[in-house]
Amino acid sequence: MLDLNGKTFLGYRRENGRVGVRNHVIILPVDDLSNAACEAVANNIKGTMALPHPYGRLQFGEDLDLHFRTLIGTGANPNVAAVVVIGIEDGWTQKIVEGIKKTGKPVIGFGIEQHGDHETIMRASKIAKEYSQWASELAREEVPLSELWVSTKCGESDTTSGCGSNPTVGNAFDKLYEHKTTLLFGETSEITGGEHLVAERCRDDAVRDKFMFMFNRYQDMIDRFKTSDLSESQPTKGNIEGGLTTIEEKALGNIQKIGKKCIVDGVLDKAEEPTSPGLWFMDSSSAAAEMVTLAAAGGYVVHFFPTGQGNIIGNPIIPVIKICANPRTVRTMSEHVDVDVSGLLRKDMNPDEAGDELLDMMFKTVNGRLTSAEALGHNEYVLTRLYESA
Repeated sequence: MLDLNGKTFLGYRRENGRVGVRNHVIILPVDDLSNAACEAVANNIKGTMALPHPYGRLQFGEDLDLHFRTLIGTGANPNVAAVVVIGIEDGWTQKIVEGIKKTGKPVIGFGIEQHGDHETIMRASKIAKEYSQWASELAREEVPLSELWVSTKCGESDTTSGCGSNPTVGNAFDKLYEHKTTLLFGETSEITGGEHLVAERCRDDAVRDKFMFMFNRYQDMIDRFKTSDLSESQPTKGNIEGGLTTIEEKALGNIQKIGKKCIVDGVLDKAEEPTSPGLWFMDSSSAAAEMVTLAAAGGYVVHFFPTGQGNIIGNPIIPVIKICANPRTVRTMSEHVDVDVSGLLRKDMNPDEAGDELLDMMFKTVNGRLTSAEALGHNEYVLTRLYESA
């Protein structure tokens, strides 16, 4: 078994003490109207990356709070070295700038109104060039394993997910948990029918009560819209093709990702950041790109993504490591698979060996190796919405 005692990795120490495993300079749009300007800046300045998205205008209440929390969390993520924020107007732009600025990293904002695209793109490009050159000089340093933050979410699950790839993540999580790393799982809809098993794993009554509040809040939303059978959504058509017939079956496989030893130490709302090491549950969508985006906004720096039928999801901020136990998927979608654990089904490997394979790939990845999703250019960045716009 892989010995994690004294294990270290090479990361970028940020101004607030957190450690990242990538060194991005991002051009962050506040709203959909600013996407074009951000993409123009990223096109002008090599070493930068725009994160276009379709939202930001006329949101309100909890939805607006989540929008700000997600964008600020994205810019604050330790995998990000510096940020240029562009919005249609100054007010919301500066709010996001001020939120990111609390980390101490370089960040500046530009409003397009009263300046226009051309002037905004020119001004932002000048600063982005300085940020890109500055970030290119930053060096990795050796840091203890306890400073690593790892999230997980599964996608396109089938029967091999619950039998192979999800338990592989659980095995790795058990090993990481012992070394006081900070771990995350979520997907509120996909624990339906197995929520009692998660509740039993909560550290104390306060954590359990908060978890059940989040779960029941989701169930109440389903009931309000009269879709309590989750028809056409849970399980998905791909899940059914892969042999899963009920959401309860899917939930039992999903819960395998938190292993056998981990305790649920805390509960987070969407895009919230944990306050201590341990395993945290985040209320989140089960849509792949949304969940990974929320994990990145919560400060996580690497993501485990087990899949059965095959899922091509990536993320611009955090590297997404794909794990698969389905021999057919490993054969037909090999370019997307980082860790092949199909040997579990053939009994060519045991769960400890599979977990160690994943941890070995994790260390390679956090030390700089590109994941398949990164190499293939999968940068899916999808914000979660709660309501219609005003």
